[in-house]
This record gives sequence, structure tokens and C-alpha cells, in this order.
Amino acid sequence: MATGDDQSRHLIKAAPNGARSARIHRLLLQVTGALLDEGGLPAATVGAIAERSGVSKATIYNHWPSRTAIAASAFAQLMGAAVPLPDTGSLAGDVAEHLVRLGAFYASEPRGKTFAQLLAACVDDEAGAAYFREYFLAERQQVTARIWQRALDRGEADPAIGLDEVIDILAGPLIFRRLAGHRALTETDAGKVTRAITRGLVRREA
Repeated sequence: MATGDDQSRHLIKAAPNGARSARIHRLLLQVTGALLDEGGLPAATVGAIAERSGVSKATIYNHWPSRTAIAASAFAQLMGAAVPLPDTGSLAGDVAEHLVRLGAFYASEPRGKTFAQLLAACVDDEAGAAYFREYFLAERQQVTARIWQRALDRGEADPAIGLDEVIDILAGPLIFRRLAGHRALTETDAGKVTRAITRGLVRREA
């Protein structure tokens, strides 16, 4: 059976071919990322992107179907640079470092607010939501998958827990705090969440 992601991939445009198109694609991502950092999603309009980049709106729409789509693609690059893959040598250490970095990213402004704005925009933009899943969520899933596989290879992690559950467990608490605003996203809080999480993820010997 096809998943929702499989069914929505037809909404993702293939980037135009050629060296010039590749340079334009990179430029548009850089410009959009800068606009997002300056004023969040409201600042990253197609008009603003076109004006700053010198690229026509028509060309922008040849690369992405909507401003939410290009914003999601650019935001994925911003987060990838800001939240690199940790490698401390242990599951507890990797989870702790990962959650501290994630917490700092979601707590920062305007990036934390931009994340919430993108989630809201994707509700009414099916194509934008497809890009958010393909570029933002997929990249985060790959990072978590590498942390988890290393832990499995070391014999630390509980192999009965699936990767999808691990992703939800690691990302869920911080995203909920970002959206609900009921608790701070501090390094101390990330440490508390880490200790609670790792108790459930580590392998239990018989």
C-alpha cells in the first residue's frame, strides 16, 4: 500500500537541469534562508525572494510550486547546518547532545517561530507540506537513524523499538514545547528529557 509520502511525491518538482539552473537553485535557497532568518516565513515572500536574488518570479516557480515549498527547502538547510549529527560514542551522549542542539534551535528566534509558521502554512498548502516532509523531516529522520543504528551496532539500544518510534520519542517533546510554549527549551530541560528517554531506549539485559 502506498504511504501518504509516496502519494505526495508527485507534488515535488524536479529541479531544472543544467549548471546555470543549479546555480540559480542554490542562490534562491540562500536568499530564502536569509529572509527567513531576518523575519520568519512572512518575510520570505516570492516577491521578496525575486527582488533580492534578481531572479524572476516565473523562474522561482519553475523550481518550486509555492513559497511554502521553497521556504521548507531553505529551512531544512538552515537546520542541517545548525544541528549536525553528534558522535559522542554512546547512545546517552548522542541523545543528550542531539536534544541540546535541537532545543537551542527551536528556542532561537526567529528560527523557532519560523518552524511553527511552516507547520501552520503546510496545513493549507499540500505541495508545501510535501516539500516539508521530503526535505526537512526526511533529513531529521536520517540523523536519528544514524544515531540509532550506531547504538544498535554497539549493543546499547533495544532492538525491539522501531526507528519510527525513536524519531517520535526524540523529536516530540521539544516540538511540543515549541508549539505549546508550556515549558522552556533550555539545556537543563533537554538533559531531563534525555534521562527520561534513554531509560526507555537502552537495552535491558535478561
